[in-house]
Amino acid sequence: MGSAQADGARTGETTTEDAGSPVLLREPAEGTPPVVTDPAALAEACARLAAGTGAVAVDTERASGYRYFPKAYLVQLRREGSGTVLLDPIALADDLAPLREVLNDTEWVLHAASQDLPCLAELDLRPKSLFDTELAGRLAGYERVALGTLVELLLGYTLEKGHSAADWSKRPLPVDWLNYAALDVELLNELRERLEVELESQGKLEWARQEFEAVRTAPPPAPRAEPWRRTSGVHKIRNPRGLAAVRELWQARDELARKRDRAPSRILPDSAIVNAVTSDPKTVEELQALPVFSGRVQRKYTASWLRHLQAAKTLPASELPSPTQPSDGPPPVNRWADKDPDAAARLSAARAALAAIAEDRRLPVENLMLPDLVRRTCWRPPTDLSEDGVAAVLQAGGARPWQVELTVGALSKALHTTASA
Repeated sequence: MGSAQADGARTGETTTEDAGSPVLLREPAEGTPPVVTDPAALAEACARLAAGTGAVAVDTERASGYRYFPKAYLVQLRREGSGTVLLDPIALADDLAPLREVLNDTEWVLHAASQDLPCLAELDLRPKSLFDTELAGRLAGYERVALGTLVELLLGYTLEKGHSAADWSKRPLPVDWLNYAALDVELLNELRERLEVELESQGKLEWARQEFEAVRTAPPPAPRAEPWRRTSGVHKIRNPRGLAAVRELWQARDELARKRDRAPSRILPDSAIVNAVTSDPKTVEELQALPVFSGRVQRKYTASWLRHLQAAKTLPASELPSPTQPSDGPPPVNRWADKDPDAAARLSAARAALAAIAEDRRLPVENLMLPDLVRRTCWRPPTDLSEDGVAAVLQAGGARPWQVELTVGALSKALHTTASA
């Protein structure tokens, strides 16, 4: 629909849509915003944002699946009285100080904030506080919490989709991509208002505030000890020498992907790594005969890939990886009954109790309490199984006050469970 028709739909005027049907939005109400790419345009945009009121709706577009580094290639902003701003952070990398002055002292509204905050932090953009509409939807009890789903359910609009997996590092960005990006913040503040009212009516607004603050202040995740073990299909390879070959190829691919800023899967797919290891080629020609490696682009790298495969064959036994992934956590749950029947009984009781609480409060059970924290606590319970003792363990594990308050009694009781009970 054109912007005039969209405006009418958003102000309650008569539209061509059937009454009661969601209104499809294909472009922003004020038209496609220009992309801010220079300091002068940024100064004007920041002045508009500073003159606005209330929270700032924020979103980013990255190039996942195309680039190695998870940078923001477009930042979308919208504030009441300011309109929508589309900003190219790559072009403005050294000129973002005016934006920081405006944004870093305001509340942000984001959808699935944990996805956007890391790339914004790289630009030294950090919210004073935030409201996460996806997390709010979960806490409010909605089963489906995608942005488009919540907008349609609560606001009556359907957002034009189709570019979420696009290569946002492309320049110039097509107009339809810019419309898609702008629509992601077009209704975000209004959605926040609806969800805030809903959370307040359910007595969950304080819970949400604690969750939002936990997301805002969360530290970066610790690097994985052996990230190569996440290679898709690696379970097919069970011997240490074969796993060493996977590790060699994975690390070589990762180094090349980092240098070229390309997604590793575009350098060499996981399936090709596993296929090369299981096929065990002895020559460049044998490697090039395999799928993927026979391609024109891959052929110039096959000698290097083969060297890494052969390097794994000469490693001393002491440098070979373990067949199983090291872990500081409990074993897989399906082994608990054999390894520790009492722990299995504790976990069963804890899960049943948490499921009942979650159902009563209209919450996903994983938002009521982190499943990993539940497993760890049931596998190695504290010496003090009183509510105070269990509360201390939950708090040390990152549980928020509202979660502890709701669950500590049930979990304390579950931790007293034994297999013979």
